[in-house]
Amino acid sequence: MFDRYEAGETAVLVHIEFSDEERREDLLELQLLVESAGARSVGVITGSRRSPDRKFFIGTGKAEELAAMVAATEANVVIFNHALSPAQERNLEAVCQCRVLDRTTLILDIFAQRARTHEGKLQVELAQLRHMSTRLIRGWTHLERQKGGIGMRGPGETQLETDRRLLRGRIKNINKRLDKVDKQREQSRRARKRSDMATVALVGYTNAGKSTLFNSLTLSEVYAADQLFATLDPTLRKLDLPDGAVILADTVGFIRHLPHDLVAAFKATLQETRQADLLLHIVDCADDNMTENFDQVQSVLEEIEADDITQLVVCNKIDLLEDFAPRIDYDDEGKPERVWVSAQKRIGFDLLLQAVTELIGAVIYERTLKIPASAGHYLGQFYRLDAIQQKEYDDLGNCILSVRLSEADWRRLMKQSQGELETLVFEPSEAEVSC
Repeated sequence: MFDRYEAGETAVLVHIEFSDEERREDLLELQLLVESAGARSVGVITGSRRSPDRKFFIGTGKAEELAAMVAATEANVVIFNHALSPAQERNLEAVCQCRVLDRTTLILDIFAQRARTHEGKLQVELAQLRHMSTRLIRGWTHLERQKGGIGMRGPGETQLETDRRLLRGRIKNINKRLDKVDKQREQSRRARKRSDMATVALVGYTNAGKSTLFNSLTLSEVYAADQLFATLDPTLRKLDLPDGAVILADTVGFIRHLPHDLVAAFKATLQETRQADLLLHIVDCADDNMTENFDQVQSVLEEIEADDITQLVVCNKIDLLEDFAPRIDYDDEGKPERVWVSAQKRIGFDLLLQAVTELIGAVIYERTLKIPASAGHYLGQFYRLDAIQQKEYDDLGNCILSVRLSEADWRRLMKQSQGELETLVFEPSEAEVSC
């Protein structure tokens, strides 16, 4: 579809330091991303600016320096550690005479390599098409020409308009197929809720050790490697606890400035995180950027509306620290808030399971509500959550409803009802019971 330079395996990297914290990126992370994509770095251009240059992002002088390095190293792709506009990419390609990629395109390429399931491939294609839709004009030199030939002259659509129409059609088709996948996942989630098994989702920065921990806890063989985005497709397994069992979900890793196209495309996958009863936030405690990575994950959780779910921070890789033993840290209310473990060495797993058991017992709510006919719309919400345990009506026509749901779901309903739901609680005892 596009007449562009062939991307190869040798790359020149470009990293600019900005005074604005929102624009800052990590050069080491870019190198890891490039390595994960299968490319080899042959040079790095660095610099500092207050704000990006409108034409070249890096300024005219740096653009000339970049072109000289590309020629000297015979690199056939330039990779920026930042998001570029379509015009900036086009201008840089003209100067460097090779393919220019930005950070978003690089991450999309890695996701395309990692996708294994039908759903994963659809999600990646959707994200790529959305990203590509803003860059169509770069792909052709004849886009504004109208179709020629006998019978085709006149006010017909241009080649660019044709391509945009085809792109919109493909995006619409993929969205329909992903909606079907989303409904199938919703049915599976309802079946798990009916079995009274809570769901615990692993979240965290990419390469924090989620898949290694998942494999060690569930004795599975999910692909795990010391590379960014080793896991793309979600995997669910049963995890036995001292007082029962839960469903453990391994999910895709997050990264700073995660492309919005990816967040939107992976809605069905991220739904496993949004519908979880408990989140295990895996943190690489041996990483110098641990605090920044933690904040980035919290930012993504807020973006996908999963920040209300109870979290247990799992500080992983304590085997890389000196003289550090596994332990549980408790908050002021006596609830576990942090566990220190090593997934690779299987250290501290007994403490982790203990903390999960304590928290799962605290995040499942049971309520009895008296719902009048005027508030009957709440019934539908509880049915969708599959939270209804018992339903009967009194002499006045009020619905006496016994429900069982997670703390996160209860909070979400409370927020939507602006507190009205609390006034419908029938029994004064709001007992929180364990699974």
